Amino acid sequence: MAAGSGPQPVFYYDLGSPASYLIAEQINTALPVVPEWEPILSPALEDVDRQAVERAAAALGLMPLRWPQVWPPDTGEAMLVATYAKRIGRSVAFSLAAFRQAFAAGRDLGDQDTVLIAAAACEMHPAAVLKGMTLSSVVDGLEQARERARDAGVSSVPAIELDGRVFEGENLLDACVHAFEGRV
Repeated sequence: MAAGSGPQPVFYYDLGSPASYLIAEQINTALPVVPEWEPILSPALEDVDRQAVERAAAALGLMPLRWPQVWPPDTGEAMLVATYAKRIGRSVAFSLAAFRQAFAAGRDLGDQDTVLIAAAACEMHPAAVLKGMTLSSVVDGLEQARERARDAGVSSVPAIELDGRVFEGENLLDACVHAFEGRV
């Protein structure tokens, strides 16, 4: 079986998770195919070892992390916008913009202006975003995504699902890349 054939991997993430940010910055180039980006609202963001995250970001060549003053962030609205963005084909662009607002600029994703700045960065009109995030189909879609993740066996974010296997934890991207290599 050729690499890239078979089911598309699914990347589960929460915009308030610094570990999700680190994977988001790598995943599209690390895997042989672009995964489906699936925003899921994590029930509680874990305590974060900020120094470890900062070291990991530096090792990846990312801008130095700037932590939002409000921690943990309330990502509810941002995750609704990520769900709306997925529906209009802008999930990757919006999510990367939102992650960068949070972790490169140190802005609070619980602040609607921060979310709208991220949306504008990927050409999403503010009026459409404000309306889109309130649509019942978007609200329901975010909940359904969380249920699909749970049914797949996802217990934390970030996570990648590939061929019925879920990869989580510190080395999830390496493990997923290795699984892809085994598909060849």
